[in-house]
Amino acid sequence: MSEPELEDLLRSLAPQVLGILLRRYGGNFADAEDAVQEALIEAADNWAAEGTPREPRAWLVTVAQRRLIDHWRRETARRARDERALAVPEAGEDEEQAVDDSLELLLLCCHPALSAPSQVALTLRAVGGLTTAEIARSFLVPEATIAQRISRAKSGIRKAGATFEMPAGDDLVARVQSVAAVLYLIFTEGHTASSGAQLQRGDLAVEAVRLSRMLLARVRAEPALASVLDEVGALLALMLLTASRWSARVDRTGALVPLDEQDRTLWDHGMIAEGVALVQAALREGPVGPYQLQAAIAAVHAEARIAADTDWREILALYDLLAMVAPGPMVTLNRVVALAMAVDPGVALVELAICAADPALADHHRIPAIRAHLLEREGREEEARDEYLHAARLTSSDPERRYLLQRAARVNAGG
Repeated sequence: MSEPELEDLLRSLAPQVLGILLRRYGGNFADAEDAVQEALIEAADNWAAEGTPREPRAWLVTVAQRRLIDHWRRETARRARDERALAVPEAGEDEEQAVDDSLELLLLCCHPALSAPSQVALTLRAVGGLTTAEIARSFLVPEATIAQRISRAKSGIRKAGATFEMPAGDDLVARVQSVAAVLYLIFTEGHTASSGAQLQRGDLAVEAVRLSRMLLARVRAEPALASVLDEVGALLALMLLTASRWSARVDRTGALVPLDEQDRTLWDHGMIAEGVALVQAALREGPVGPYQLQAAIAAVHAEARIAADTDWREILALYDLLAMVAPGPMVTLNRVVALAMAVDPGVALVELAICAADPALADHHRIPAIRAHLLEREGREEEARDEYLHAARLTSSDPERRYLLQRAARVNAGG
């Protein structure tokens, strides 16, 4: 087995093993998670040299249990009681083999007692199987910062008295909504990195898609979650439809290619077909939520054969609905773009001036970037160039900065 294949196997097994330990022993999340990480390290060393065992999950469960027992023995003087209560089964003995603990783990990682950054870090570590170093690289922060977030998250779960079990009633629905929000945040950062040298962080976005598939499968199996099924399905649809454009978003040099200039033959039409089917299923009946509306907008873009075929009036109508269902500064900004395309850039400039007064958008590079685009469409080249340069100074993303500078140079050269 190659090193990448071994890493993928261990990553997929990590949440399963953690779920088994928590289900068997309850106990402290931090202790169980540390034991699993130790087992993964030992597996990476042993399996690379000796080959993968016949029952890799059972091997990991056995080693992790031993690490957990060793820890508890060090921490308590009541060794005899621990040995009786925590008898280690033989390798290969795995009575929970058919149990899928993914939803319980996601719910535990997104406990309301934790901050959003802690929820993200713990979800990627415990359920996504990413190491602390990998998470730190994904978000361009020091490894120590992520380690502190994970440590605080574990401490927060312990202080809150959280248990590895399914919440009930409205609490269950609310927790699933929190999980969806965390996965959307992870995907968004992976799709368009907020800073750094890369436009996209594919591994982060792919992990968000994988976990969203996992979440949707469990929600479909839980009758108590019927009320959020359509929104969770729409979340996955939104990710797939957005990710379908990855191959066309950058050129051979790594430069950003805007949506209206992309080669749509490079789009992943398998992803588009799956995403559109999920959108259609999510919109069949009942009230619509923010993920359903965003996925519907993405579907309109995806189904346009060329940029000129895009139904901007439908997109504008969907943004009008989205502004009522889930108002926010980014929704308002995106609606301005749709207004410019569907109606008139001059009207959109007036709306943009109102948006710019929102304190939440102070110094955000998208305000001058959109203003530059609208001014360029109005034929006001000198003003457009200045706004492109202003936006380039504000962004923390190297690819976006290069793109904005190129647009400024193009306008300055008369197109």
